Amino acid sequence: MAEIRTAGIAGSGTMGAGIAIVVARGGFPTIVYDVEQAALDRARRQADGFFDRSVELGKLSRAQVEAIVARQTYTTRLDDLAASDIVIEAVFEDRTVKRELYQQLHRACPEGAIFASNTSTLSITELAGWSGRADRFVGMHFCLPAQLMKLVEMSPGLLTGDEVFQSAWTFCEAIGQRPVKTKDTPGFVLNYFLIPYLNDVIRLIEAGVATPADIDKAITKGLGHAMGPCRLLDLIGLDTQILLCDAFFGATHDPRAACPPLLKRMVAAGLLGRKAGRGFYKYEGHTMFGA
Repeated sequence: MAEIRTAGIAGSGTMGAGIAIVVARGGFPTIVYDVEQAALDRARRQADGFFDRSVELGKLSRAQVEAIVARQTYTTRLDDLAASDIVIEAVFEDRTVKRELYQQLHRACPEGAIFASNTSTLSITELAGWSGRADRFVGMHFCLPAQLMKLVEMSPGLLTGDEVFQSAWTFCEAIGQRPVKTKDTPGFVLNYFLIPYLNDVIRLIEAGVATPADIDKAITKGLGHAMGPCRLLDLIGLDTQILLCDAFFGATHDPRAACPPLLKRMVAAGLLGRKAGRGFYKYEGHTMFGA
């Protein structure tokens, strides 16, 4: 079984930045790649804010934070990922973007490197087919926000080698996460329920049944959820929810997965959620969630 010593993260958006925190906090040298320096700078600032808050709450010492930060490298050079034993792809749910990225990664990374995708809706077998190494490819879906949530959905493709899957599973446990094995099927477990549910919430708002605040109160107080669906949507990003809808609806043709008109109007107006300062709620200081 291959030992994983260094990890690469391809994509430094909300998910990529959170995964990078988890991996470096777990003790592994972490190479964070993005095509845009501005995205990397934003991810670094968000991580710094998260760690500062962790120190304030007594969850980490300043010495521990300095050690974690020292394990992180940020780069716009894709070739730098060649030092990785596993590369976790965390770009948005667009088949063309992912296909091009995997082709570039295959050329840049050594044969023994494992590729993992953080996709929550797309077929692991399909993505693996674009990677040039279908036998060394796994699904590794972290829950949002990755730096706080422990669950990871692990999914083998049709050609994923048993030892490769076990290596990725062991790595997942080593960084402090709790993996569950799922079949390669649209939405896996969580998004099979979550995408239609969030769309139903948006349709309730559009129909004037209740306000976002009252819906969130009903769900948290009545059903015991830690976070209301509207705050969750703002955290995910409303533009990301559209991509998730399109991917999940394309795979399942479930009417509840179809993108609600209100969601498209909000994104067109720039109401993207927490990262933009406004979605269903208004936010000050676009910092990374939680600590």
